[in-house]
Amino acid sequence: MIRVLLVDDQELIRAGLRGILRSRFGFEIVGELGDGAEVVPVVEELRPDIVVMDIRMPGTDGVTATRRLRAEDKAPPVLVLTTFEDDEVLAAALRAGAAGFLLKGVPADDLQRAVRTVAEGGSWLDPAVTGRVLSAYREGTPRLPASALDVLTPREREVLELIGTGLTNAEIAERLTLGEGTIKTHIGHLFAKLQLRDRAAAVVCAFDHGLVH
Repeated sequence: MIRVLLVDDQELIRAGLRGILRSRFGFEIVGELGDGAEVVPVVEELRPDIVVMDIRMPGTDGVTATRRLRAEDKAPPVLVLTTFEDDEVLAAALRAGAAGFLLKGVPADDLQRAVRTVAEGGSWLDPAVTGRVLSAYREGTPRLPASALDVLTPREREVLELIGTGLTNAEIAERLTLGEGTIKTHIGHLFAKLQLRDRAAAVVCAFDHGLVH
């Protein structure tokens, strides 16, 4: 079961998410919050596998809450949900450490796949707005030069490409017929070589250097 913490100030939205992320589909809602200010202490108490976070809330918004949470040790990944196609706000969520974003109103299957993928260590960028959001992300983030990937081994480059497609470590390991521990080692090396902070930055890097289109 994937343990989920829901953070959204609208009860109606949380009810809808509860209906989609049910135990029959392999999810357990371990807690619900209506304000981002409570996220860090509640995560410490409940230890969810993933936080599904609204981006716009009164009080502490989703970007601020994500930044505070990701600064903590062993913080769970964050999947940001929004009804707003606000490219800069979504880009800010990625800079804050979110592992992905999804527009509200997507089919239930897509939401379930996104939550499962992010909880298992992957990333998820809603294809409806990915191009625009990545453009906004780059405006506030230094771009690696074209030669940056030259420091990677062929295998590390291959792993970076698969990260860019949103695959989890387990899925990458299966694709390359390697152990998951080996994949984690490759990821650690390429993150260090490219000075990538997190998986979202790796996804952007893969797009920027033409590994993923």
